[in-house]
Amino acid sequence: MSVTDTLRVAFDRDVLYAGLLANTLGMLALVYVLVADITVTQPRYAFYGLLWIAVGVIAIWKTRPAPTDEKTRQRARLIAVGYVVALAFAGGIVVSSLPSTAGWGVRLATLAPGWGPAPVFTTPFFALVFMPARVVGYLALGYLVYATVIDASGSAVSGILGLLSCVSCSWPILASLLTGVFGSSSALVAATFDLSYDISTLVFVVTVVLLYWRPFGFGRGE
Repeated sequence: MSVTDTLRVAFDRDVLYAGLLANTLGMLALVYVLVADITVTQPRYAFYGLLWIAVGVIAIWKTRPAPTDEKTRQRARLIAVGYVVALAFAGGIVVSSLPSTAGWGVRLATLAPGWGPAPVFTTPFFALVFMPARVVGYLALGYLVYATVIDASGSAVSGILGLLSCVSCSWPILASLLTGVFGSSSALVAATFDLSYDISTLVFVVTVVLLYWRPFGFGRGE
C-alpha cells in the first residue's frame, strides 16, 4: 500500500470515528433533554457544550506525546496539572464565593446539554461544579500542554492563550465594572454576558488547534 493510500485510509477512519462521536453525543444530549425535561431556549449554548466535549475527546485521542526521559515527563506532568488547576479555579469548576449558609452537600445541576448534567459538591468553604464540557475541555488542554512541554518548554504562547478559555467566567467581572459605569440596563452589559460563551468557545477551539498543531517551530501530536 502506498503512502497516499495509507493516509487516505487513516483519514477515512478518523472521519468515521468523528462521525460516531458526534452521533453519540447528539443521542445522549437528546435523551438527557427528554429525561430531565429541559427546555433549551438557546440552542447554540448546547451546541457549544457538545463541541467542547467533542473537540476535547478528539484532541486527547489524536495526541501522542513524544518519547522522553522520566525527569522531563515528571516536569511536564507538574506543569500540566498546575495548568488544569488554574483553569479549574478561573473557569468555574472550583467556586469559592458561596452564601454564608452553604454546607456540605451533593446535587445534580440540570444545565444545557454539554454543560449538564453537572454534579455539584458543596462545602462550607467552596464548591466543585463538574460541568462535562469544562471537565473534558480542561483535561484536554492539560494533556496537550503536557505533550507541548515535552516537545519544547519554550512553547508558551499556546499555553498563555489557553488561560483565556476561561473568559466566560471572567467576563462577568468586566460586566460588573461596566454596570457601575453605564448602569445595569446598559445594552453593552447585556451584550457582554450574551457573547461570553461564544468567545470562550472560540478561544478554546483555537487553543486546542495551536497546542496540537504547534505552528511555532515544534512538533505536533501525530
